[in-house]
Amino acid sequence: MLYLFLHQNQIKLLYVKKTLLGQYESAFYEKKHSGVDFIDEKGAIKNIDLIASAIKEALSSITPSGIKDKDVYLILPQISFQFLRVDIPADIAPSAMNSFVLDKARANIAKDLENYLFDYLIQDNEKQKKIIFFALEKDLFHSYQEALSLVDLKVVNIIPESLAYFKLFEKTLRKEKKENILYITYEKDQLLGYLYDSYGPVDEVLWQTEIDEKSSIEEIIREKTTEYEKQGKKINRLILSGENSDSIRQDTFTKNVGVWTNPLKRIIPHFYQDYLKIFIIPSDKTLPLLQYDVCIGTFIFSLENKIFTLLKKRYSNLSASSLQNSKLSIPKKEIFIFIISFILSFLAFYAVSRMNDNNPFKQISFLSKPTPTPTVLPPTPTPTLPQVNKQELKVKVLNGSGARGKASQVKDLLTEKGYGEILTDNADNFDFETTEIEIKKSKANLAPIIKEDLKDSVTSPKITTSLDEESAADIIIIFGTDFK
Repeated sequence: MLYLFLHQNQIKLLYVKKTLLGQYESAFYEKKHSGVDFIDEKGAIKNIDLIASAIKEALSSITPSGIKDKDVYLILPQISFQFLRVDIPADIAPSAMNSFVLDKARANIAKDLENYLFDYLIQDNEKQKKIIFFALEKDLFHSYQEALSLVDLKVVNIIPESLAYFKLFEKTLRKEKKENILYITYEKDQLLGYLYDSYGPVDEVLWQTEIDEKSSIEEIIREKTTEYEKQGKKINRLILSGENSDSIRQDTFTKNVGVWTNPLKRIIPHFYQDYLKIFIIPSDKTLPLLQYDVCIGTFIFSLENKIFTLLKKRYSNLSASSLQNSKLSIPKKEIFIFIISFILSFLAFYAVSRMNDNNPFKQISFLSKPTPTPTVLPPTPTPTLPQVNKQELKVKVLNGSGARGKASQVKDLLTEKGYGEILTDNADNFDFETTEIEIKKSKANLAPIIKEDLKDSVTSPKITTSLDEESAADIIIIFGTDFK
């Protein structure tokens, strides 16, 4: 798989190839083309042939022998997309979610969504849920598609740059805490940044400034955070990335800027260690995380957010005109057949009833057999479930069906049943037809309890007590398509 990032006059490329052992061989490429802009201020391609030539150069540099894998995750600047954030009403039913989102998109982006590729994420904390919505004009996509087709590449998904960065520090967020976060990429001659809160990107604005000898990086950032504070957006934390950020000292930088600073190089090893292990890197090199953060963030996003895709049409009734002009078609043939069948059935029933009334044998009474009195058995005692403190249990809920928003529903159900710490995530795939529940052997007594608590949603889950005793969770629930 190829992860291709295009920004103004810059190309970044990550190539990964999965091995039989589940690890990934990788190769990287980056180049800035001075005096040339690939993308304009609206995120559109300026010259298709020029950008195709630059991509071809990148492919040749990564593997001179050629790349067999032609699938591409295309990463575009936030400005290329129409962006929308919407609060979700607390009383909205999951079945009405898509209609709610589409209505908001029509009202704020375009009345007719047929001209856009779009999708959204549902982000939630303990008090509020929000929709993070992205839409890309089809004409804009077709221009990128044409450029990549010139070098025999195929776009399989499109990811906004801002989501790639957010994925790299998402696990550091505490759902009960609301904070504003400025993600800054520190390059040799410039600073670039996006503003986030606990839910994700705040807007589509990319902050960008040149670095000169007159001002230090600390002074520039301090001025920017002061500007945000005047707008009512006090910055609680900085995430510092980019190749030049490697030399920054966290303690002195935090003191000089006046905002708590988290270098990305410290976040990744702590929160994303499992991903670092799957990259095969030569012993004399290290993973160039700070330089290729946007590509690596997209790689992680592609594994953890498989449902998000702009290229598959998963919604109906996109255009307002189609809703207004559509008329209810009346199936005349079916109605006629129903009426005739009803009349014939009525006549047949009437004829049979008349025959019964004239039956001479109807008046003959037959001896009735005495009805035996059944023996009443004593009620079977209901087994008593073991008493446990559910608040102390740690439960992990994994989405194995691919149903959007289902993990949050399961979490809410378990919360109502009294469970304490509940984490949600996606399973390794969405092919689970049967719900599976894994429990530690030392807590095997929880099996009948969890089955009883979920009986209204799933009747026959697969329950095992083989969960690793060192696992952080006491119970792992992977719900499948059988989970109501």
